[in-house]
Amino acid sequence: MQHEFTIQVSPEIAANDSQLKKTIAKRNAIEVDQITHLQILKKSIDARQRAIKINLKVKVYVQEPFVESPIELPVYPNVTNAPEVVIIGAGPAGLFAALRCIELGCKPIILERGKDVRARRRDLKAINRDHVVDPDSNYCFGEGGAGTYSDGKLYTRSKKRGDVRRILELLVGFGATDQILVEAHPHIGTNKLPGIIASIREKIIEHGGEVHFNTRVVDFGIKNSQINEVILDNGSSIAAKRVILATGHSARDIFELLYRKSISIEAKPFALGVRVEHSQQLIDQIQYSCKSRGPYLPPSPYSIVKQVNGRGMYSFCMCPGGVIAPCATSPGEVVTNGWSPSKRDQPTANSGIVVELKIEDFKDFSSYGPLAGMYFQKSIEQKAWHVAGETQRVPAQRLVDLVQGNVSIDLPETSYKPGLTATDMGTVFPKFIHDILKNGFQAFDKSMRGYLTNEAVAHAPESRTSSPVRIPRDRKTLEHPQIKGLYPCGEGAGYAGGIISAAIDGEKCAEACAVVSQ
Repeated sequence: MQHEFTIQVSPEIAANDSQLKKTIAKRNAIEVDQITHLQILKKSIDARQRAIKINLKVKVYVQEPFVESPIELPVYPNVTNAPEVVIIGAGPAGLFAALRCIELGCKPIILERGKDVRARRRDLKAINRDHVVDPDSNYCFGEGGAGTYSDGKLYTRSKKRGDVRRILELLVGFGATDQILVEAHPHIGTNKLPGIIASIREKIIEHGGEVHFNTRVVDFGIKNSQINEVILDNGSSIAAKRVILATGHSARDIFELLYRKSISIEAKPFALGVRVEHSQQLIDQIQYSCKSRGPYLPPSPYSIVKQVNGRGMYSFCMCPGGVIAPCATSPGEVVTNGWSPSKRDQPTANSGIVVELKIEDFKDFSSYGPLAGMYFQKSIEQKAWHVAGETQRVPAQRLVDLVQGNVSIDLPETSYKPGLTATDMGTVFPKFIHDILKNGFQAFDKSMRGYLTNEAVAHAPESRTSSPVRIPRDRKTLEHPQIKGLYPCGEGAGYAGGIISAAIDGEKCAEACAVVSQ
């Protein structure tokens, strides 16, 4: 017999199978020796009270053997000679679009401007060590997209958009731990993702799909409002009647290409600010209300939202036990992001702390039309580069100094490898953003006592929170309203906000292409 129970227990009991079995048996009037297996279905932490509890949803097998059902991948057909779908971009939207295309009997041809997941590592080292940015291979561009080397957090609020469980199970099938099916805030880790991404690529090729690296799209051939070819940077072209455009939120050249060809795009609000680093021990003390979290609790995350001067200011992409990375996509700009390894075992915690922007904030860039937000974003990144001495060193300020308007006399070591340059954040940001940050950090400290400390350091800017452009599409067909056969997809088109939602959107676009091919 099987029973499902929801139970709240201490971290110590949750970590001990024998104690957990005894606790469940006692609370539900079951003989403990009759329990043959416990299966954890969901797990979350309740840290609202001083006595921290673990919430568990558990399936209990009573006098019944447990038969494990391993996660299996779909049966993919060989699509070597099937109708083709060209996919631009090998991030989560592009890769999951390709897998779904194969599943539905279409042949995906992926065009990725960057390098394969392992070759990218050399270019990431060049950014960190030599301050050299390759515009086609960096933290944002290359196999797996931005998520591969920037954390692999899988939490999403987009459950209404599609089957989140399906995407998680596919990731498990390709090598992720099955704990991502259980945890309330699942996470793979930057150290584990490259192998998973490579496995997905190998599966695509094994079943007749194609993956082309170092292949940048520079133009589209369009005739009678129908896309018919994709033109590449080497001068060659690929015939294409169906194109999934999954280029990510930083492919500025694609946005400029669409605008230049009078293909409709729209300016979109986004958020921008700094990435703040604390010691993980301090965040644990604040969140868990204890001196040490002990062996049974994971490094604590945090999530905080405030209204400041009529704007939202909030934490974004928080990385417990993680590091800050340089994520510029072109020379002459500075961009920050954060990531964590699978164990989240680094001594520091970081989070983007960003300010909500509005379309009217981009008025000084109105001559760029729908690209106004993109050029606003770019101007701040370029200003940060100049402030930092035209290197990948990042403008930085201790948190109390930022609030009080003092340039930090010295800066502590942080996880950001290219290094720091002490500055006043007012030299990087427009006044309204700078004022919101100063007031907002004081408001943060009222909710998280101890957050506002000069041991914490703000790094600027955190600017790639989402795409500054939306590419419109029909709600039913998912095609661009002007261009038949062009399917704007994922985060870069404005229809996703992370790995899971991008993967879901990629699958949807693949399904739309498959309908057309029938």
